[in-house]
Amino acid sequence: MAEHVDGNRIHTDLRYRFGYLSKFLNFTSDDIAMLNTFAPIVFPLIPVIADTVYRKLFSFDITKQYFLFRNDGFEGCLANKTQGITLESPQIELRKDMLSMYLKRVLTQSDWNDSFLQYLSQIGKMHTDQAGSASINVDYMHINALLGYLEHLLIDILCNTDTIDEQTKRGILMGLNKFFWIQNDFFSMHYLISVKNKIIPKQISLISNKSFCCWQKSKE
Repeated sequence: MAEHVDGNRIHTDLRYRFGYLSKFLNFTSDDIAMLNTFAPIVFPLIPVIADTVYRKLFSFDITKQYFLFRNDGFEGCLANKTQGITLESPQIELRKDMLSMYLKRVLTQSDWNDSFLQYLSQIGKMHTDQAGSASINVDYMHINALLGYLEHLLIDILCNTDTIDEQTKRGILMGLNKFFWIQNDFFSMHYLISVKNKIIPKQISLISNKSFCCWQKSKE
């Protein structure tokens, strides 16, 4: 018999949504343990990962343009043209630090409690237009590409590691893949909310206009 999933609750209850995703992807405490096992291997390379990620983002003008916007928590001066931004600019250094802290937290978190799920959710939300002053509002296409690239970097590190056996490598690979799908869902969740919030007022406006036109016609 199929397990019931509340189609409304998965959009309003983050823990419930995570529970459904975990069951669907078979993401368990074993996967979390594998991510924790990977942490000491990745930690020394995190500065390189962060730098590589931002070099990739700087290699396309369509992604580099987002760094002209003020990052939440950054109080320094911003460049007013993409040509004035470098990988050593203060705001970029701040973003590298944020990415580094993100990776460290994800790989060391042993208890995926509500606070951690909210953290992963907020990471997604801040890249949309739904987070107020903290919003970056990046097109989801770039987010999807970035998550894929970041996973590729981590898998490359894993494949070139000779300090763990093949079974452990396989477990880490599976854990990483499942994690990125969960994080991707937490991103898309907020993007869909953003799109929905923009579409509904337009639909109401169209309905209102159509009603007005019909009323006008009937008056005539």
